[in-house]
Amino acid sequence: MIEIRKIESLESEDAKSAFAIRKIVFVQEQEVDPELEWDEFEAESNHYLVLKDYQPVGTARWRETTSGIKLERFAVLPEFRNQGIAGKILARVLEDVRPLGKKIYLNAQLRAVPLYERAGFVKQGETFFEADIEHYYMEL
Repeated sequence: MIEIRKIESLESEDAKSAFAIRKIVFVQEQEVDPELEWDEFEAESNHYLVLKDYQPVGTARWRETTSGIKLERFAVLPEFRNQGIAGKILARVLEDVRPLGKKIYLNAQLRAVPLYERAGFVKQGETFFEADIEHYYMEL
């Protein structure tokens, strides 16, 4: 069973679980500097936690910018990848942001590009590096 929860408070247990997943995926696995991972946009972002059989396994966030709606920090624990979890959280986030009627965009790590393309995102421009990881800018 997959459950996706919108996190209501950054002080909640759900938020702590989401941040723990981000630490595992981005800081430990991908070696992103923690100073880049935890940014000034946490409080203004809308965060989600994915549970599989009541166990926290994934997270994501989105925020409104001057350019539109930016999707960020999509992460699934390594042992739960390739099970459709990322697609489910992406669908939930899109369900929440589409009614806002703004441009939806993201910076996708190369290995995640096919996930976003399946959802209708299109690569724009050349690859670039963010936190020493190669990305494409993509728009829905």
